Amino acid sequence: MEHDLDPIETQEWLDALASVVREEGSDRAQFLLKRLSDQATHSGEGVPFAINTPFRNTIGLEDEPKYPGDNALERKIRSMIRWNAVAMVVKANKSGDDLGGHISSFQSSATLYDIGFNHFWRAPTATHPGDMVYFQGHISPGIYARSYVEGRLTDDQLNNFRREVDGQGLSSYPHPWLMPDYWQFPTVSMGLGPIQAIYQAHVMRYLENHEKIEKGGRVWAFLGDGEMDEPESLGAISLAGRENLDNLNFVINCNLQRLDGPVRGNGKIIQELEGMFRGAGWNVVKVVWGRHWDKLFAADKKGLLQKRMDEVVDGELQAYKSNGGAYTREHFFGKYPELAELAKDLSDEDIYRLNRGGHDPYKVYAAFNRAVNDNGGKPTVILAHTVKGYGIEAGEAKNMTHSLKKLSVDDLKKFRDLCEVPISDEDLDAGKIPFYRPDENSPEMQYIRNRRNTLGGYLPIRRKKAEGKLTVPTLESFEAMTKESGDREISTTMSFVRVLSSLMKDKEIGSRIVPIVPDEARTFGMEGMFRQFGIYSPWGQTYIPQDKSQVMWYKEDIKGQILQEGINEAGAMSSWISAATSYSNFNHQLVPFYVYYSMFGFQRIGDLAWAAGDLQARGFLIGATSGRTTLNGEGLQHQDGHSHILAGTIPNCVTYDATYGYEVATIIQDGLKRMVEDQEDVFYYLTTLNENYTHPGLKPEMVEGIKKGMYLFEEDKKKAKQPTVQLLGSGSIMQEVRAAAEILRSEYKVNVDIWAVTSYNELTREGLDADRENLLNPEAAPREAYVTQLLKDREGPVVSSSDYMKNYANQIRKWVPGTYEVLGTDGFGRSDSRAKLRHFFEVDRNWVTVAALKALADDGAIKASVVSEAIKKFDLDMNKPNPMTV
Repeated sequence: MEHDLDPIETQEWLDALASVVREEGSDRAQFLLKRLSDQATHSGEGVPFAINTPFRNTIGLEDEPKYPGDNALERKIRSMIRWNAVAMVVKANKSGDDLGGHISSFQSSATLYDIGFNHFWRAPTATHPGDMVYFQGHISPGIYARSYVEGRLTDDQLNNFRREVDGQGLSSYPHPWLMPDYWQFPTVSMGLGPIQAIYQAHVMRYLENHEKIEKGGRVWAFLGDGEMDEPESLGAISLAGRENLDNLNFVINCNLQRLDGPVRGNGKIIQELEGMFRGAGWNVVKVVWGRHWDKLFAADKKGLLQKRMDEVVDGELQAYKSNGGAYTREHFFGKYPELAELAKDLSDEDIYRLNRGGHDPYKVYAAFNRAVNDNGGKPTVILAHTVKGYGIEAGEAKNMTHSLKKLSVDDLKKFRDLCEVPISDEDLDAGKIPFYRPDENSPEMQYIRNRRNTLGGYLPIRRKKAEGKLTVPTLESFEAMTKESGDREISTTMSFVRVLSSLMKDKEIGSRIVPIVPDEARTFGMEGMFRQFGIYSPWGQTYIPQDKSQVMWYKEDIKGQILQEGINEAGAMSSWISAATSYSNFNHQLVPFYVYYSMFGFQRIGDLAWAAGDLQARGFLIGATSGRTTLNGEGLQHQDGHSHILAGTIPNCVTYDATYGYEVATIIQDGLKRMVEDQEDVFYYLTTLNENYTHPGLKPEMVEGIKKGMYLFEEDKKKAKQPTVQLLGSGSIMQEVRAAAEILRSEYKVNVDIWAVTSYNELTREGLDADRENLLNPEAAPREAYVTQLLKDREGPVVSSSDYMKNYANQIRKWVPGTYEVLGTDGFGRSDSRAKLRHFFEVDRNWVTVAALKALADDGAIKASVVSEAIKKFDLDMNKPNPMTV
């Protein structure tokens, strides 16, 4: 603390401020402080204005509301839940399978969850949308333990914690894919819970402003203080503050410990987070000290206790709890004689039991109540000071506590005594470690039933399908997009925008279409939608746009349909996830289309895409300007040759690389049928191009092949005694394949069949499924993979060419009969013209031609000298470096 040069003047200022607060309220006091800060800034003196408050509770004792619950009964319920959570993890690790699990995180936050379940979190009902809770991933045993007490989970399920293969177990963390009726949100990939919660509140407000859902729902996200080091945890908090998302609450469990040790051993994580959130426009509520400190604060007339609390760092606070009351007396109170005098009547045990705010139900209730009923129209963050491993003597506030998953019999007995559950020594000595649920007619069970019935039902709970059935447009509805373009050259991105515009005008599902862009709408030719459909803004448009006089002016509207999320791929993806799961969370199906540069999709937000799979998201990801060589002039960071490989790692992500407008329309219509009409739990990744060329029209026989991943695009009229080759093309390289076919026919007298491959990933999945079926049915007639069915009766070798890495097309090698050669774009991208890039990556028409001739030579259909002559003719440098290496 700085030396006070004039204590009398200081006290006069403090007294004046206290008088304003007392007589005119805190709002008036804040106004005056802001005016003082503005005046200091205006004067040019650079007087700093503190963004932090003292290290104590935001809500004073005199402002705490009356506690509405039965604290004694709630403590008994909380204690049995805490016991069951520990028993579950310890039992899971007694088998020797080392299944893991976490004990300490829930023990530090049990009171925080208890207050929410008992007094605040509403389940969805016919008259209320319900609250959404992003549970901190590592505390899942505590949520299972509560559900067990409520009778929602059985002994068998708890005994099979982390044993899921046989179908009776409980997932390690919150995973909707594994427990689709229970968990709503996957959160244990740390940092993803916070950003998804913010955008969930954002989309909730979007739906409210569009009058699609009832108001009243809230989003609660529970986080650890160590988790706040993840960039995603804090990266979007300004959006919540900017949009006044008062339907959003963060609860940060500040137990001061990461997985390995203290979060800010040399600092104060609560104070650091307070500054960040307050600066971002949030309502900050600190719950630092429990009610056992209240008398000491009241007796501290000189402010020394507050001074000492402001001085101490987190590493010391951890040590105080770990080392006990005598240590705390010496090192905390003992620094100042007056402070030691303040604590002289307290025993060492009394000092040890001076509780932290996150373990005090009265303080936690006051904070939650402030967040819900007095938030000033802002999002709220509750910073709750707790102890990691609270109540577990073997691990309380110790660096190793996060990894604690086994307890000795003696440690179990001590914890049982703390929780006051009727478990016998004999059971514990015998290694049984039973769970505990009281009799149904007990006061505890009646209380817990009453509280949840009052709040609409039990949580967590997940809706698997939206009620009601929607009908999507038929493929015939897209006739304008499936017919040939004639002499007009267009791109598949243009085709997509036409399909999207058509959908947004559809009477049945048009209002449910949500275009999402991260600030690239003009790049994709979507600016025509601005005026017609509007860009969503919670304030509408409060300014006259610069381009108001133009036809396609930038229109912001509270009922705007487009979500324009700025240069923010993670935020746009989080918005897409929220909209893509609206069928479950809001019982209202939305169909989001997130459009972005394909390079900045799975590569940048892969963890969020994986979470989307877990969440059973339904919607379209559109990877525009796709392929390694189509985005001429941009270079390494913009050119995508691998997004389909990355997308293929997500089991329920259906991927397509479209070449023509009719493919785009067919794929989108199929996706709508599966995801909207049939409510199938898949999502689509479709890549489109910015390259213009003429488009042929759709033939009826192509439709099924487009959806399955491959179809005959052009069949040669075979000429006798001429060799034949099968060329596979897709995406931006399809035009090079078609040009190579003409060279082969006219200059080398080769018959060429051309196949359009819309998805090597879908072909691979179908082939693997056929292999599995054959493995399990050895005596049945073997099932042929779809690729084999198409090519088995075709003559000649097969040559695949794409704008993606060779591994993409190499996936189907097993099912291709005969010789199979693959061209692809392995290596880093670079800036140049499309023609130069395709030559560099060895995928242009000349390379395709030479590859086809080499395959024919390998099959003995032509002489090898023909290949050598072609290499010379096309001026292909035999000493050219492998593109992978340069």
